[in-house]
Amino acid sequence: LLNRYQSDPNVQIVTGVCPHDCPDSCSWQVAVDRATGRALDIWGHPEHPVTAGALCTKVDRYLERTYHRDRLTTPLKRTGAKGEGRFTPVSWDEAIDGIAARLQETITRYGAESVLPYSYAGTMGLLQGEGMAQRFFNRMGASQLARTICSVAGGEGYAYTIGATEGMETEAFARAKLILIWGSNTLTSNMHLWPFVQQAKNDGARVVVIDPARTRTARAAGEWFPLRPGTDAALALAMMHVIIGEGLIDADYVERYTLGFDALAARVAEWTPERAASITGAPAEQIRELARAYATTRPAAIRVNYGLQRHAGGGMAARTVACLPALVGAWRDHGGGIQLSASGAFRHMDRTALHRRDLLTGEPRTLNMIRLGDALSLDPAAIARAHHHPRPVDAETRPEDAGPPVKALIVYNSNPAAVNPDQSAVLHGLRRDDLFTVVLEHFQTDTADYADYVLPATTQLEHWDIIKPYGHLHLALNRPAIAPVGQSLPNSEIFRRLAAAMGYAEPCFAQSDEEILRQLVESQTHPTFDGITWDALLDKGFMRLNLPQPYLPFAQGDFPTPSGKCEFYSERMAQDGYDPLPAYTPPAWQQAGAPSSDTNAPLVCISPPAHSFLNSSFVNVDRLRTREGQPLLRIHPADAAARAIADAATVRVWNERGEVRLVAALDDGLAPGTVLAPGVWWAKFSPDGRNVNQLTPQQQSDMGGGASFYDVRVQVEPVAPPAAPEGASPAAVATAMRGDD
Repeated sequence: LLNRYQSDPNVQIVTGVCPHDCPDSCSWQVAVDRATGRALDIWGHPEHPVTAGALCTKVDRYLERTYHRDRLTTPLKRTGAKGEGRFTPVSWDEAIDGIAARLQETITRYGAESVLPYSYAGTMGLLQGEGMAQRFFNRMGASQLARTICSVAGGEGYAYTIGATEGMETEAFARAKLILIWGSNTLTSNMHLWPFVQQAKNDGARVVVIDPARTRTARAAGEWFPLRPGTDAALALAMMHVIIGEGLIDADYVERYTLGFDALAARVAEWTPERAASITGAPAEQIRELARAYATTRPAAIRVNYGLQRHAGGGMAARTVACLPALVGAWRDHGGGIQLSASGAFRHMDRTALHRRDLLTGEPRTLNMIRLGDALSLDPAAIARAHHHPRPVDAETRPEDAGPPVKALIVYNSNPAAVNPDQSAVLHGLRRDDLFTVVLEHFQTDTADYADYVLPATTQLEHWDIIKPYGHLHLALNRPAIAPVGQSLPNSEIFRRLAAAMGYAEPCFAQSDEEILRQLVESQTHPTFDGITWDALLDKGFMRLNLPQPYLPFAQGDFPTPSGKCEFYSERMAQDGYDPLPAYTPPAWQQAGAPSSDTNAPLVCISPPAHSFLNSSFVNVDRLRTREGQPLLRIHPADAAARAIADAATVRVWNERGEVRLVAALDDGLAPGTVLAPGVWWAKFSPDGRNVNQLTPQQQSDMGGGASFYDVRVQVEPVAPPAAPEGASPAAVATAMRGDD
């Protein structure tokens, strides 16, 4: 594509970077018609060492998303009831003045903590994500948000062992001779790692996928190691039992660069493969074979992802798996080690001038985003539960200390009505007539339907930003390729205008986007950013951190832990109220005794991303939604037969929180007792107006207050298709499927 356009004088080629929540953070190029200013085509940057000229099937359709017929192009004010999605266009001045007046009234009556910002990774951009927004909410003194919905448990657990979420460089996987892809559907959620895995495989490497489901990655790898959801730590402990018991450790590495080996050896002595087999469902001999292969193959690489940490013991699971490379000395090898995230390599980035926390007066409460249902309640006990308590030693908040009800909610870069756990509780809160809600969006999402004002935001093709990746080491600059579509504005400009309307006169609210980003780049002083300049980013579009090549971060120890070693024993964990050694914390479903062969017993539901969506993004792109088909429940044939469920039958899936109706897809590529519902469908595109987050709990994982999306007990039964009258409207069909009166 580059060759097609670069010689055409009528076309300008603009370099940018994908903003979405994916490790790949692909650098891209956009062809723009100079005469019309319209984007013509988009492709992966051919010179980026990880993007390598390719985009995923979702982002390859980014122009369809940018120019979508339903794109929001003017501010909207609600005219119907909350949830109906009826609005009328208004001017920017009317919207900004109306929002500022309501926020000022709210703060006067209830205090600034009654305002809650709600955002996550709709863009990973440092500016359009939490740049100007943080300045605005810090200046206001609004409640803080603990952004826990995705990765916090695994990140905390991994960091207790390693010191930071740092590990192997993505390109190094090409050199491995054994690769364990553990809790990751790489071809769906991290596809630019796969060429390096494939290169290793072509060179004779063995690739094993450890997962409750035979994903497309497991099929491509050729070797699937199934286990029950949330039992990963038991598998890792049994592997260490074999490795230590059979003398397969790297004794020199353990002696030099680890802490607490003797205590670890005593702990794993009780974790026989037979014990782990009874928990994981994997045969004991298979566990032994995997442990021996891992310990005796060099280089050995592990790609561990966030799938294994979305349960009650997720943080401890990531902490325990992260011990394996140090035990066998895998860190010594180019192509050996483990990768959860590359974000720790950027930990020295100074964002003080970007976020301006100095604008904050006092210490507002922090609410946990996964407990939005509780946070939006008017019950002080529920609001108290929503306070962020990331560690066991953190005191619980008393209802009388919970603070005011949330009276204003500002949503940006997120779609909580679709993606949050305990969907019924979230929607109940969003329906409150006394809750003032503003949503910054590209489309009228499920959440936007409940807003008082909807403000049209620009896409990545239309604004400046910098992306700090978490799957490789290349910082990237995004240049705007086209003018904003309609009246849409960058998040930064929306918050800039709101700040002016609120009377915030600090100079930082008058800085342009380019000034902010240039200041961010030029303020970096740590050696890892040497050579990364604003001019270099303008010229090339991306720059690698100043780290050695090849990058072997812990070949000689130097872990960013308190001891400087890989901590099998963590004193910091003990101080935070955890078992200081690797352990097994059972998922909530296992603590409750499921699954069982009893047809009345609940099954364990996991809800990883659908291949054609990225969380709730892209669901409204026709081509991608058509490719995905319909909301499904994958179920093992034995579990289906026990419940008289036929393939393609409509099933009712329910628990104490709610229910959803899905289409059954029989699949023997699941651990028995496990069902899988790919997400995250917008409710308005679901046949019964609900999605799987009707079932997911606000329950927190063990570390960081993270989410437990893959720790859900459900009942499943077949239902007869609704007999809708001829010519019935889609709403009537949805009502019939829900069983509403």
